[in-house]
Amino acid sequence: MESAEGLELMRRDLTPGLYEEVRALWKVHSLAEDDRDIHGIMQTLTEDCVYELPQTGDRWEGHIGATQFYTLLLSAFPDIRFRLRNIVIGPQGVYEEARATATHTGDWLDFPASGNPVEFTLVIFFPYDPDSQKFTGERIHFHFAT
Repeated sequence: MESAEGLELMRRDLTPGLYEEVRALWKVHSLAEDDRDIHGIMQTLTEDCVYELPQTGDRWEGHIGATQFYTLLLSAFPDIRFRLRNIVIGPQGVYEEARATATHTGDWLDFPASGNPVEFTLVIFFPYDPDSQKFTGERIHFHFAT
């Protein structure tokens, strides 16, 4: 049985204008990531955003937490590059599958720095809040191939 929150998400109408709004926000967010512009990333997020890695239980809350997430990620993988593989955009947000390549120069979570090149797959959901017209964070699943 669906929850009230799930029903609300399923009932959101997708209009061409809303599609373009969500898509444009994702592009701004992605370009800011590519530019390592943490301030620019924060402009796409609600104040109470949540970044979470469900498989590890790690969670960062608010702009302070999201900034910590990006600082940790970019310190551990300073040359990280994302190659988009799939994307779905709707009134609920954006689902993205990407392949990341990087050099693992710093500790990240429970993964000690190796100094080696790494590749991993990311599946990320960016929940969209229509009231603020921003993302409420990211739910990130990852799988290391190397």
